[in-house]
Amino acid sequence: MKFVLADILGSVMLAVAFDMDGLMFDTESVYWKSAAALLGRRGFEYTEELCDAIMGRPPRYCFEFFKSTFSLRESWQELQAESEDLFLEFLGDGFSAMPGLFELLSYLEARNIPKCICTSSSLRVVKAVLSGFDFWERFKFVLTAENVVCGKPAPEIYLTAAAEFGINAADMLVLEDSEAGCLAANAAGAFPVIVLAEHNKNGNFKNAKLIVNALNDKKIKSIFDGDRG
Repeated sequence: MKFVLADILGSVMLAVAFDMDGLMFDTESVYWKSAAALLGRRGFEYTEELCDAIMGRPPRYCFEFFKSTFSLRESWQELQAESEDLFLEFLGDGFSAMPGLFELLSYLEARNIPKCICTSSSLRVVKAVLSGFDFWERFKFVLTAENVVCGKPAPEIYLTAAAEFGINAADMLVLEDSEAGCLAANAAGAFPVIVLAEHNKNGNFKNAKLIVNALNDKKIKSIFDGDRG
């Protein structure tokens, strides 16, 4: 069966919102190391089930989840600060961009399609991750956990992004890798596209409009080329 965009697109996409961790960069492995170290210091094991439960969620949710699951006495803010210290330490060991990222960025820029980053990570983490890349000027704006009251899977971050672009959310394509992010984009009325990778293999992405295997997948490009099959 041919892939026909007319069947899934109700309007022209005017902007693109990128998630960051696990979508733009292979930082999920770094988060795994930091979470494993955080819990390991307290005698607990970090598992795939725990990872799936918090993937894509904002810091408060993640560390309150740890507190309730393991009866930790520290505040969620203290756990966040310790975890971010560990994350920044492990980040120094190196990480890479996800396949197709630079190609997609160049493709969108050649067509003057504005883009932003919408991440559940803190500004501190975002600055550290982006510091090795000349990305700040390539994106119209960056929204982090500090910019919203209700993080993913609530739609606030993507509604805020659409408003910042000055467009309807329905005209914004959202690139995500987590269930929480997909739910947030869908609830906002945007067009969620899931990019598959090893870390999200257990995800339930029934609300995605499109599922691809890499950021440079031709199906994403077809949306902006106006290809109809």
